[in-house]
Amino acid sequence: MLAHPNGDRQLIDVREPHEVEIAALPGFETLSLSEFAHWSDNIQERYKPDQETVVLCHHGIRSDQMAHWLVDQGFSKVKNVVGGIDAYSRLIDATIPRY
Repeated sequence: MLAHPNGDRQLIDVREPHEVEIAALPGFETLSLSEFAHWSDNIQERYKPDQETVVLCHHGIRSDQMAHWLVDQGFSKVKNVVGGIDAYSRLIDATIPRY
C-alpha cells in the first residue's frame, strides 16, 4: 500500500506524463489511462476502496470514466474534479498553467 500524504484522501491524476509536466497539482499520483493494463489489476492493493478518492484529468472526461470504473471496482467514496485541471486553473489557482 502506498503512503498518501493527503491524510485520508487518495489523489489520482489520469492524464498522460507530458500533460502532467505542463500542469500538476501536488499530491496527485499519475495513473495514465493509456497505461491502464499496467496498473488496473492491482488498484485495490494500491488504494483503499473505503477512503475518499479524488480523480483528476484535463477537462473531467477521462477522470469521470476512471471514477465510474473505480466505483465498479468497489470504491465507495469517489469524486471527480469536474472541469479538470483546466477549471481548477481558471477558478481556483491561475498560477497553474493552462493548455
